[in-house]
Amino acid sequence: MLSVIEVERKLPKNFINNLYENYSPLTVQKILAGMAGERNTTLRVNTIKNNVHSVMNNLKENNIKFERVQWYDEALILKNAKEKKIQELDIYINGSVYLQSLSSMVPPIVLEPKQNEKVLDLTAAPGSKTTQMAAMMNNKGFILANELDSLRCERLKYNVNKQGATIIEINNGRGETIGKKYENYFDRVLLDAPCSGEGRFLATDPKTYRNWSEKTVKECVRIQKKLFKSAYLALKPGGRMVYSTCTLNTEENEMILEWAIQELGIKIEKINLQIKNSMQAISEINDVHNALRIFPSKETEGFFVANISKN
Repeated sequence: MLSVIEVERKLPKNFINNLYENYSPLTVQKILAGMAGERNTTLRVNTIKNNVHSVMNNLKENNIKFERVQWYDEALILKNAKEKKIQELDIYINGSVYLQSLSSMVPPIVLEPKQNEKVLDLTAAPGSKTTQMAAMMNNKGFILANELDSLRCERLKYNVNKQGATIIEINNGRGETIGKKYENYFDRVLLDAPCSGEGRFLATDPKTYRNWSEKTVKECVRIQKKLFKSAYLALKPGGRMVYSTCTLNTEENEMILEWAIQELGIKIEKINLQIKNSMQAISEINDVHNALRIFPSKETEGFFVANISKN
């Protein structure tokens, strides 16, 4: 485990400067501490194929210690096992569990897809949230899972099949075009946007931050705006949309919401989840405060989640 000073030295200088511009020194220290070492392995029980108690019994039989998550019954934090160990178990091989970060489970919980609804996952691969939503819907209804990258699309297909999520139709295409094709069609839309990935940085793992640059952030913002327009256009009036990223800067988070309020007239609703290491969004626009920021920690990756309604 690195010290906060060591973390600060290892991560990109401009990234560190941006943190100090956006957050109090105490919050920056907390963020950097959350990037200092490995995170606990976490998983989601796939209720299409199994139930929490059966999975917990299986883990106990394999001497794997775990902790429940207060805000989500299907999530478990593993205390003495890494992903490799779980991948050897029958419950993983048969699709009863899905290895997924806790923060990544939040957007579908906020979106609350219901049985028999029509749902769009605009940038779906590798399928963590897509298959989570299918389970939340009791595998009844319709989910269109879109993915631009053909290789990632294959991974998405593999995970969907393994999880037994039969309500998911996979589309390999540009997310920007979906809105016009399905205008006002979906009850719920998830836009877990491509981002600069700052919330996933680990100072001990250079590949998590090696490709970061301010140029990358600007390019992500450009794409996010296009995808946001498309996602919102595809949403029915009266429907719900969730915008999420796994990054920490305000450009890809609060400023996207501020732009969408002006440009599209979106309304941002409150998120009623009590998650440790989280705070409301930073903005002078009141509505934007309703979005949720989750900071990196031993259990969570950094994430940003906004709950949006359409009149």
